[in-house]
Amino acid sequence: MGSTLTTSSQMSCPHAGTVNAMSSNTVVDAGDTVLRSTDTFTISNCTFTLPGPKPSPCLKVQWLIGDVKVSVAGSPALSTDSLGLCLSGDMIPQGMVNITSTQTRVSST
Repeated sequence: MGSTLTTSSQMSCPHAGTVNAMSSNTVVDAGDTVLRSTDTFTISNCTFTLPGPKPSPCLKVQWLIGDVKVSVAGSPALSTDSLGLCLSGDMIPQGMVNITSTQTRVSST
């Protein structure tokens, strides 16, 4: 299993849009709030456009697989092994979340 994702982890959509995490969790590890699959993840600055051209930016993340070993407050925590799907405003899948950096002190191994 991978490193635990926290509020300081950096993630993006396949089109380099920035993933922003908003957590109601109060559990802190490695100095930051641990992210859960039930938290809210929005995406900003995605420039994806369909042919036409019709803007179709990634706007949110739906987590398909959380951490299988760690849960926080009854919800699966997220790690670098978790799978998140980026969705457009029409809920059309746009690709998987890219996790570009996270803390390395806490993992679910």
